[in-house]
Amino acid sequence: MVENTVPVREARARLADYINRAEEGVPTVITRDGVSVAALVPISDFEALEEAADVVLAREAEAALTEGGPTVTMAELLAGLFSERDAGAA
Repeated sequence: MVENTVPVREARARLADYINRAEEGVPTVITRDGVSVAALVPISDFEALEEAADVVLAREAEAALTEGGPTVTMAELLAGLFSERDAGAA
């Protein structure tokens, strides 16, 4: 659990301070109405998270292929992603 939690208003007012803290390795969770909505983290943590997500997705794709799961073309994948995005915006 992150000890440094601040409301959006404070984060806006002191953004430079929280960026400096992130550079020092201290993450900050930003809340809205008491609910965590974002996090300001060191870039190395963010990059590690992205890399871990890529590894998990690659393993899931390999498993689906090994099990004879369905495959899609890049065009089908992109069409699906855009339709999900557009449906969420509606």
